[in-house]
Amino acid sequence: MVEKIIPIIMAGGRGTRLWPLSRAAAPKQFIRLLGERTLFQNTLSRVADGERYEAPIIITNSDFRFLVAEQARELEIDPAAIVLEPVARNTAPAIAAAACVAAGLYGRNSMIQVLTSDHEIAADRTYFACIDMARETASAGKLVTFGIAPREAATGYGYVEAGEPLSTGAHAVSCFIEKPDAQKAERLVAAGNFFWNSGMFMFSIPHLNAELRQHAPDVLRHSEDAVANAKKDLDFTRLDQEAFSKAPTISIDYAVMEKTANAAIVPSPIDWTDLGSWDAVWKLGARDGDGNVALGKTTLVNTTGSLAISRGAHIAVQGLRDVAVIASEDAVYVGRLQDSQEVGGLVERMRADPETTDLTSTHPTSYRPWGGYTSVLTGDRFQVKRIFVQPQKQLSLQKHHHRSEHWIVVKGTAEVTIGEEKRVLRENESVYVPAGEVHRLGNPGKIQLELIEVQTGSYLGEDDIIRIVDEFGRE
Repeated sequence: MVEKIIPIIMAGGRGTRLWPLSRAAAPKQFIRLLGERTLFQNTLSRVADGERYEAPIIITNSDFRFLVAEQARELEIDPAAIVLEPVARNTAPAIAAAACVAAGLYGRNSMIQVLTSDHEIAADRTYFACIDMARETASAGKLVTFGIAPREAATGYGYVEAGEPLSTGAHAVSCFIEKPDAQKAERLVAAGNFFWNSGMFMFSIPHLNAELRQHAPDVLRHSEDAVANAKKDLDFTRLDQEAFSKAPTISIDYAVMEKTANAAIVPSPIDWTDLGSWDAVWKLGARDGDGNVALGKTTLVNTTGSLAISRGAHIAVQGLRDVAVIASEDAVYVGRLQDSQEVGGLVERMRADPETTDLTSTHPTSYRPWGGYTSVLTGDRFQVKRIFVQPQKQLSLQKHHHRSEHWIVVKGTAEVTIGEEKRVLRENESVYVPAGEVHRLGNPGKIQLELIEVQTGSYLGEDDIIRIVDEFGRE
């Protein structure tokens, strides 16, 4: 019987190139771009085969922990562990820590596959043939990366040169090349033995640790200490902050792959896309006869080769070509598709401006362990939100100093506590919560509870919450 693979899913990135849909607090791996599932959920689905894989280990940061848990729950997937990084330290410490967790759960000789959570991949027969080749190669002591057969002379990816063939069908790695300029990228693609660096890996834990011990001992030591002193928090594993903060900030490529003599590459002719720009989303989407990809409330007239996505207002595009028009609930981006790689610079400029910094970080929809809320309308001394509460979940017992709340149930059943009184509200029923009154909202039903909340008062910030009892351990 072939030993199962332990999936390590990296889900802590905060990419901004898909702004305004992707924000620092809700990055691209957790948003629905072209289908009903997020990129993170698609990644979970690729490792759901119980004959090939064990339950996954997910490594992310504290801000995303409830997003990760909820999106896994939607697929009825129960991760083996959700590991929380206290600080960002790039991929080498994250992988080292996750491998240590995997060793504790599944054994020190386990095989791990490292996957990014923000790539779109067709999990077909060719893909799994590459996985099997990588596992066989890693079992022979190699540290394996997956090289994507280049479709164009792309400048947004690093490249890997495939050298001598190995008995498994993989190749030894000759060298890694940083993101090239356009002229060099064309030479690399023309050479025929260079591949895009996918950021996916296959290692056996003993061989990975041996290479870390040789080439990046500080990464291994502090990551293992962070796991040894980790604390459980509900369904999450919090790495020790003091230990993990001492680990160098370095990628697994720089720390190990570019230094080891045992690097191997599996040339992977798979359908793979790093959805890192609106241009990439357009290429992957279903285009109409005019070459347009249109999602949501859109009307396109005399427009060709363009991408239009709306998550709010109806957008109309007329007489343009090769543009991206992206509307979230609170912001609109318009630019040429060929300039999509520059969106990150635009976001940095907005982040530096106090007037627009919130648009780069905070999404109108925020997720909590009990569900979440969407900001609908904000004005002087009032705010309107859509609240959604998952079945059998409840908010903390709390009070507010500066605001009152009005709740109107639009779907499901609400159990409401106000002071000493507890009551049940059904659809089209409402209740008033005075400022300063202890209160709680719960969903005792089997379907999601949805309600409209109208807040009024002199201060409406989220930090005006005094939690008295909270089952999620928040203060």
